[in-house]
Amino acid sequence: MKADNQVLNDSKAFALRIIRLYNYLKEEKQVYVLSKQVLRSGTSIGANIRESVNAQSRMDFINKLNIALKEANETEYWLELLHESEYLDKMQFESIYNDCGKIAATLTKIIKTTKTVDEK
Repeated sequence: MKADNQVLNDSKAFALRIIRLYNYLKEEKQVYVLSKQVLRSGTSIGANIRESVNAQSRMDFINKLNIALKEANETEYWLELLHESEYLDKMQFESIYNDCGKIAATLTKIIKTTKTVDEK
């Protein structure tokens, strides 16, 4: 992993938080379906960003990041459900939700910038 790739580093740290959240939900709250959904989408963000590093073309790069962005949006949905169903308290929710939002915002910026460069 490249030390200077902030979104790659952030998404991996986020995935680790998601894994810990999954374990907490499964063991402490006995939430199985929602915890698996958030685990799948939350760890997929970083996996797709990692795939984009070795993209075969600029379009492939954009596509991989778009998939990561979709997974981030899905993760936000599952986190909202976990909060609104009271499996996550406000502090737990806001902390991890804000991290997910920051990654999504960074991905959006990278995708827009890459598309702009292509248009020139």
